Amino acid sequence: MDHGFLPVSHRDMLDRGWDAVDFVYVSGDAYVDHPSFGSAIITRLLEANGYRVGFIAQPDWTDEQSIAVFGEPRLGFLVSAGNMDSMVNHYTVAKKKRKRDAYTPGGQAGKRPNHAAVVYSNLIRRTYKKTPIILGGIEASLRRLAHYDYWSDKLKRSILLDSGADLVSYGMGEHSIIEIADALASGLSIGDITYIDGTVYRASSLAHVYDAEMLPSFLEMQADKLAYARSFAVQYRNSDPFTGKRLVEPYSDHEFVVQNPPASPLTQEELDAVYRLPYARTYHPMYEKDGGVPAITEVKFSLSSNRGCFGECSFCALTFHQGRIVQARSHESLLDEAKLICEDPDFKGYIHDVGGPTANFRAPACAKQLKKGACPNKRCLFPEPCKQLDADHGDYLDLLDKLRKLPGVKKVFVRSGIRFDYVLADAEHGGDFVRKLAEHHVSGQLRVAPEHVSDAVLSVMGKPEHRVYERFVREFDAVNKKLGKKQFAVPYLMSSHPGSTLAEAIELAEYCRDLGYMPEQVQDFYPTPSTMSTCMYYTGVDPRTMEPVFVPRSPHEKALQRALIQYRDPKNYELVLEALRRAGRMDLFGYGPKCLIRPRKKKKGL
Repeated sequence: MDHGFLPVSHRDMLDRGWDAVDFVYVSGDAYVDHPSFGSAIITRLLEANGYRVGFIAQPDWTDEQSIAVFGEPRLGFLVSAGNMDSMVNHYTVAKKKRKRDAYTPGGQAGKRPNHAAVVYSNLIRRTYKKTPIILGGIEASLRRLAHYDYWSDKLKRSILLDSGADLVSYGMGEHSIIEIADALASGLSIGDITYIDGTVYRASSLAHVYDAEMLPSFLEMQADKLAYARSFAVQYRNSDPFTGKRLVEPYSDHEFVVQNPPASPLTQEELDAVYRLPYARTYHPMYEKDGGVPAITEVKFSLSSNRGCFGECSFCALTFHQGRIVQARSHESLLDEAKLICEDPDFKGYIHDVGGPTANFRAPACAKQLKKGACPNKRCLFPEPCKQLDADHGDYLDLLDKLRKLPGVKKVFVRSGIRFDYVLADAEHGGDFVRKLAEHHVSGQLRVAPEHVSDAVLSVMGKPEHRVYERFVREFDAVNKKLGKKQFAVPYLMSSHPGSTLAEAIELAEYCRDLGYMPEQVQDFYPTPSTMSTCMYYTGVDPRTMEPVFVPRSPHEKALQRALIQYRDPKNYELVLEALRRAGRMDLFGYGPKCLIRPRKKKKGL
């Protein structure tokens, strides 16, 4: 038995004196027992509640014996594709296979199947016909109802139907997984567990389903993309635990998928308790021979201080997965974890990050959210910060100060994204935050995500107008000048987002030209499951308004937009020239100071 880890083999199980396990957790990732991995949180939480859990990491999906390591579990199988959607893990936005997988020993690619949650679940079902199967993790969570699948360019059914599983535990599963475990342990049949918030189940009849809102049927959505847009809008409005209704998606007159309302957010005490669990904080020693698991490098010396996000960027799935209500750990909890980090023999004095989905969110957007939930038809930061928004960096600044003063800590970085509009909305502490950020928490470059410069595109993205970003950069630059530091805000930019025509892409290229900056990497918009932007990409409308949105869909059009941002790269010359011609912007071709590219000299003899 490997001390500190859950059993990974039959021998480990017997060494613990167990003749069986209650749950088998099957993961598409290698086994890393660190709280940045959802698998570690769920398995440690079950263990803390008295359940025996065995762990099967990256089983061979061609071999049924690979999921029979512990025999049949007493209560059920828990299946997750891993920390990432398996398709995003496997493919670039150009649908080319990635060469590395950071969640696999040695970074080796190809150790999990496409649509891993479905494949693993079917593998289990072939061997164990009646054993309960519960899906969780981001892949299942964001595919819990009918969804657009970019890789096949089709609308796909709920993952429940394709996987043969019994339940999906969606969102952050701490509440629902213990309720499910307790219900199964009490003798309830998996078919009777239809009442738990944060779960999705199949039903052959709606006789016992009350107070539900009917979504368009799968057949309707297949026939009409606008029906899917209307369905998505209803789902989005019902993604809050306080106001969310039960939703029903019909597949036939005897097959329905029922989504219960989201689980309630964790209290600070509950969140702290999750991070107090006895994690080994690293990968299982069986991976040493392969060089370890690369994904641990990014998180080993980082602190997750919050979850949830009220930023609501259209291209982000957080509203559907973690929700809009921010939950934050206490200072004591974070300081205790930081002290553990300091004891690690590999720690060199640098805490790599203190953050979460958005680093500078440390509390709900307003006090009302904890009693009545987030507003279903109003956003906290867009188009401008809500008058009820309580923008306050005082608590975060205090936390960072305490962490910096810990013995053995040389520097504390903030590398998670920050919302600069939230910084500017904080009249009391915003200026102090920018100063402290520049003075203590950045090394040379502060990466921020304006994503675009065209207000038309930013509006579709749910991001603030470009002038807001420029104001933040001016403040950051002024602070660095006072401090005598040469530090710069480096923008993350996105090409080909819905709403971006060639005209807006050229506007972005001109911004890069005026900045004297060519991004080394450009993020092409990636239509991942269950984001507002993906719905726009598939349907051509904004589901909130049903207004048409221009969508760059063809690979060539996307290549043109991406090339414009990197117009200085000689490889992109022909694409940039074509884009300028198409857009009627040949004023940017020539020798003038504002031109993006110059005519190429003809080689002698040609």
